[in-house]
Amino acid sequence: MAKALALYSGGLDSILAILVMLKQGIPVTAITFLTGFGCYQAESFREAGRTAAQRHGFDLITRDITPQFLDIVRQPRFGYGKNMNPCLDCKILMLREARNLLAEVGADFVITGEVLFQRPMSQRRDTLPVLDRESELKGRVLRPLSAKLMNPTIPERDGMVDREQLYAFHGRSRKPQIALAREFGLDEYPQPAGGCLLTDPIYSLRLRQLLRECPDASREEISLLRIGRHFRLPSGATVIVGRDARDNAELGAMIPRGAPRFFVEGYGSPLASVIGTPDEEAMQAAAALTARYSAARKKAIVTVTCVAGPVRRTIEVAPATDEMIELLRR
Repeated sequence: MAKALALYSGGLDSILAILVMLKQGIPVTAITFLTGFGCYQAESFREAGRTAAQRHGFDLITRDITPQFLDIVRQPRFGYGKNMNPCLDCKILMLREARNLLAEVGADFVITGEVLFQRPMSQRRDTLPVLDRESELKGRVLRPLSAKLMNPTIPERDGMVDREQLYAFHGRSRKPQIALAREFGLDEYPQPAGGCLLTDPIYSLRLRQLLRECPDASREEISLLRIGRHFRLPSGATVIVGRDARDNAELGAMIPRGAPRFFVEGYGSPLASVIGTPDEEAMQAAAALTARYSAARKKAIVTVTCVAGPVRRTIEVAPATDEMIELLRR
């Protein structure tokens, strides 16, 4: 019996592609790739994927490809989209990884939830063959939702898949997918959204600046870009200030060992830190920014606590002004 390996993002299109195969009696193993930039990094999202797999009867595995993905983010062969999203290189990487997993999971071909013309960069008639060729999967990538608009693939030609039970969806309208979801009895599924951080203009600006100044930035330094408010100092150091309790918790867990932590004791306060060289100018700026976003912001002078490893000190500063914030914000 033929078996399919599905690229699974957790979105509606990928689950529909799987269900189309299951309807034909074709077993499916789904693979989710963790890149460090997608919504699937969240445990709640992964739990939803496990629930879907159990409910519909397919296997689900995950693979972390963050190191390989960071390499293509730094220098994508096929360039970026509107922001820092290397969509073509990203999909090629995932398809290559899927190709390497075919034998491991006992699958004969790969399926995806891609819909022709849904995305302007990676889902065009001229780019889909590029993905298949560059991933060395030519003829073995089946896109069930748009298959009837494309040439038959090997699994269709060899009789593993009934082409008549595939679809001809195209464009950005979600109506055909929603109608198909009803046919399958799907009443709960994620709404379409920009799940990749690299499509976000603010995050992309931060990342572009970081890679320009530090091409070999670590995975941890890149991960910190998505947390809190960021302020760039003349020295090149960055001050990160948490926006809420969730930010504070994430930042607290990710601050490098020995890096300073700033907060205002006795008041509602953000957690802040300096990434880079924490010279005295940076320490003063971080303290002023911490004071500004704390509940003590209306005081003329605020006592800010700074802890760096075993060293604990207090810094008395005036809260940062609007002018300072606008000058340093990035």
